[in-house]
Amino acid sequence: MSPTMNTVRPIARRLLALAAATTLSACASFSPEQAAAPVQQKSRDWLGADLPMQRADDQRAAARRRTDALLAAPLDAQGAVQLALLNHRGLQAGLYGLGMADAERVQTLLWPNPVLNIGRLVQGDEREIERGLEFSLLSLLGRGARQEAGVRGLEREQARVAQLLLDVAGQTRRRWIQAVASQEQLLHAQTVLESASAGAELALRMRQAGNVSALRLARERAVLAEAQLAVEQAQWQAVGDREALVRAIGLWGEDLAALKLPERLPDVPADFRTADDVERQAVAQRLDILAAKRESEQLAAQLGLTRSTGRINVLELGLQRNSSNEAPTQRGVELSVELPLFDWGQARVAGAREAYGQSLERTAQIAVDARSDVRIARARAEAAWRIARRHHDEVLPLARQVSDETLLRYNGMLVGVMELLADARAQARAVSAALAAQRDFWLAESTLSQSLLGPVRDGAVAASASSSSTAAAEAGGNAAH
Repeated sequence: MSPTMNTVRPIARRLLALAAATTLSACASFSPEQAAAPVQQKSRDWLGADLPMQRADDQRAAARRRTDALLAAPLDAQGAVQLALLNHRGLQAGLYGLGMADAERVQTLLWPNPVLNIGRLVQGDEREIERGLEFSLLSLLGRGARQEAGVRGLEREQARVAQLLLDVAGQTRRRWIQAVASQEQLLHAQTVLESASAGAELALRMRQAGNVSALRLARERAVLAEAQLAVEQAQWQAVGDREALVRAIGLWGEDLAALKLPERLPDVPADFRTADDVERQAVAQRLDILAAKRESEQLAAQLGLTRSTGRINVLELGLQRNSSNEAPTQRGVELSVELPLFDWGQARVAGAREAYGQSLERTAQIAVDARSDVRIARARAEAAWRIARRHHDEVLPLARQVSDETLLRYNGMLVGVMELLADARAQARAVSAALAAQRDFWLAESTLSQSLLGPVRDGAVAASASSSSTAAAEAGGNAAH
């Protein structure tokens, strides 16, 4: 065996042992569960729902059991949110992304690898063996700043996944409200259709007996046609809203038939939420503001790294050991430094400083926009609450009172059957408007609750669905004319 191999192997064994120890320490620090824990805690605190990781078969089986248990009873809004967290693949992908960010953080904890150089030169009978071990001092100088940037990067990814969690939960809650409201409007439209059918049948008989004119019969038939059209529109809206809910909670296959919804939405509360400082609350906890702060902190860490390494790009320390069969062994130290004759790193430092300043300004603007979003959401929710309560406390009681008085006059033969039918249609219009107001309040309340925690990214979709449901409700009310 050659002297070269005898010398190299001990060095290699020491390097391999050092690398193995470093790898083991890195593996012990890497934990996807620990990286996902803050987001899972936010899910429990904000939503009252769990976001379990589903990587192993037993975890997926547990999620399946919870899904079956939730589908065994009529699904309320909280159950819909929990189903979405159990079945949304995008959230599981986000949890894997947290593991990737944590791996990058752990990577910054590792020491830079040394470089081993081995050479063998032959000159006549002389044989020279060169050995070198080099370390990048520049990587060591910037290690602290890179570790800080890795931590900030993980926190920013956690904020991004938390925002995705909030989006999924908020969208699911609004889809549930739309689905239940559409189902309730469909039942009401069917009731109106039954009344219109009875009115048209009665008008036909009275026309045959000569008690009403052809004009009255035509009007009753027109009311019946409009009621039939309103039922068809309400059926289409209910199917679309139910399918949107199914997509939001991630159901498919046999689970579609198992999904049952309650017959009606919860009652509108008697009092609106307390007038606390929603702006201050939003600035303190909104995810978009926290994410912008995390980005600014990460850029600040990168700015520190750029400043510490801005002028020098190459700084290496090397250990040399050269042996020859005709001369004594040479030992020494080698230092490699890039001379900053032309590039002093001013541009890199200036660019990092500008990026940091840009991030600060963006954070300030996000905070201003967040305050405005919360003010608008609160104003809309409060207005929707007042409208819904007015329907509940004034409009519907008055409509019932008018209906009762009309029935008394009909029993006393003071009004005819056609007046009685007209009053019933007016009451149906009031009920349809009250149902729409109740739905609009719960949608506005859901939007306000989410806006306190983060931006509402599906507002346009929710507004479009709300407009479609309102059109269907108005069609049902017009059919009662």
